[in-house]
Order: sequence, then structure tokens, then C-alpha cells
Amino acid sequence: MKAAVITFPGTNRESDVARALTASGAQVSHIWHGDHELPQGTDLVVLPGGFSYGDYLRCGAIAGRAHVMDAVRAHAARGGLVLGICNGFQILVESGLLPGVLMRNAGLKFVCRMQHLRVERADTRFSAQYTRHQSIEVCIAHGEGNYEADDDTIARLEGEGLVAFRYCDAAGHVGGESNPNGSRNDIAGIYSPGLNVLGMMPHPENLIEAIIGGVDGRGLFESLCA
Repeated sequence: MKAAVITFPGTNRESDVARALTASGAQVSHIWHGDHELPQGTDLVVLPGGFSYGDYLRCGAIAGRAHVMDAVRAHAARGGLVLGICNGFQILVESGLLPGVLMRNAGLKFVCRMQHLRVERADTRFSAQYTRHQSIEVCIAHGEGNYEADDDTIARLEGEGLVAFRYCDAAGHVGGESNPNGSRNDIAGIYSPGLNVLGMMPHPENLIEAIIGGVDGRGLFESLCA
């Protein structure tokens, strides 16, 4: 697995993602937002979390129009894997690679805490090390994680099985206080129609070692590198 991790001005989770990928056996290259091409043989592109361009205009709006995103869109169109985490998810929707929008949290506050997710399907390149409806614990750190889309888009995501993760409690129950940001249908992550692009708000890369609180995030990276 050859992974390219893209850094924009304001990105701050690129080292965490690279560590998680390397620990799972990937070869990692670091790419700058001004680059026009991905390294030859790239299998996976990762857009890490942070505050690209200071979150000016809208979170991810400027990064979504960066030079490197043309190469990312071409990679995705060829069936290449793309993972966007937190700000990376925001960049994916702003660049047109995923539908919908990430809005201000319903409580209008930045939320940073441990968070359970329900794995909605375990038959993708991102989720094969999990089981369907497994409750995993990772973490969140965002102020604009409230996923919203028009009714037709939501119906398509649900009908085509494109919801990747939902916010839940430890027992896997969705809804209520287990939703930290008001995201529609408790959506924490979605896939593209080809299942090769995943955008998610939570941070699996920070929960890969027991010494820092848990290993539930490891399954995503091991799935990719299997």
C-alpha cells in the first residue's frame, strides 16, 4: 500500500495519520497542497484533519480548490482510494468528491471528546477489519461536523448503503445524546458510490495504541493495508 498524505496550510494531523498508516504497513509520502501530481503508484490519498487555510470562507472551501485536488479527483475517478478525516471530510465535500455539507455544530460549540461510532458495513476497503454494527470508540475534535444534505441525497445515501459510520453510544444505540453535533441521521462518515472515497469527522488515527486510550481506530488502517 502506497499512501500519499496531503498537507495544506493549517493541517495539523498529517503526522498522526502517517504514523497510523506506517504502523499498519503502508509506505507513506507527504505531499504539499501546491503539487500538481501524486507520486507514481499511489494507492491511497489521505486528507488529514486540521484547519486548512484557517477555515476562512467555509471549512475546506479554499483547500478544495487547491492545485493538488485536481490530481486527487483524477485518482478517485480511476477508482483510487481517498480518505478524508475531519477537515479532510470538509475538503472532500467542498471539492465535489462527496455530497452534502458540514455545518456548525448544533450546539455552536467546538466539541472535543471520546466518541463511539457504529460501523454500518464491513465489506469495504476501509472497514473489513470490523464487523457490521460494531461499536468502536475513537475521538472527535471539531466545530463544524454537523452533516447535512438535501432529502434526495440523504435518501440515496441511505438507500445505497453509503453511510459508513453513525454516532452511537457504547452499546451501539444511535440518536439522542450520542450525537455530538446534530448531524442528520447521526451520520459520522459517508462513502462515494464506488466505495473508494470515505469522508469521516471522527479521528481513528489517534486511537491506534492502548497507551493513549484505545486501539479501535487501528482497524480502519489495517483494513486499508491488508
